[in-house]
Amino acid sequence: MSDGGLSDLFEMTAAPVPASVPKPKRRRSPALRIAGNVALVAAATVVVVAALRAGSIHVSLLLVIALLVGLRLITMAAAAVRPPRAVRGGIGGGKTSARTADTLRATVRRWERTLDTAHSDSDTYARNVLPVLGELADERLRLRHGITRAGDPRRARELLGEPAWAVLSDPGRHGLKTRDLETYVQAMERL
Repeated sequence: MSDGGLSDLFEMTAAPVPASVPKPKRRRSPALRIAGNVALVAAATVVVVAALRAGSIHVSLLLVIALLVGLRLITMAAAAVRPPRAVRGGIGGGKTSARTADTLRATVRRWERTLDTAHSDSDTYARNVLPVLGELADERLRLRHGITRAGDPRRARELLGEPAWAVLSDPGRHGLKTRDLETYVQAMERL
C-alpha cells in the first residue's frame, strides 16, 4: 500500500514491453569495432597532421595520435551513458515515448481514483490526500519563501491563509468538497 507521497505521484513505473517490439540489433564483434576505431583514428591523424603541416605547424605525431585516441575514448564513453532514443527528451522535452505517456496517464488515473475515493472516505483522505497536500505546501513554501510549516509555523500560516492552514494541520478532518480542495490548491499556487 502506498503512502500517497510525492514520490508516488511522480514515480515512473516500468510498463510492460509489448511483444511486437523488435529486438535490438546485434552489435559488431569486438575485433571489428577495434579495427573501425583504429581506422578512424588513422584517418583523423592524416587529416590533422596534413592541416597542421599546411599551416607550417610541426607537432609530434605521437601527440596527435594520443589526443585523437583520447577524444575517441571520450566519445565512446559519452555514447555508452546516453539515454536510449525512446526516452530522450523526457516528459518536458517535447518528445515522449508511448511508454512514458502511458505511465504518466496511469499515474494521473491513479490519482483521480484516489481523489474520488477521498471524497467519500475520510480515512483515504487523511492517509493519502492530506499528506500530499502538506508536502506540496511545504515545497512551495520552501522554494518561494525559504520556510516550512514545521520550521516557521506563524509565517507559514500567514502565507497559506487560515482556511488552508486549518485543512493541512488537522489530520482528523473529514473529506473535502471539490470546491474547497480547489480553493486550497489555488492558495498553494499563490505562494
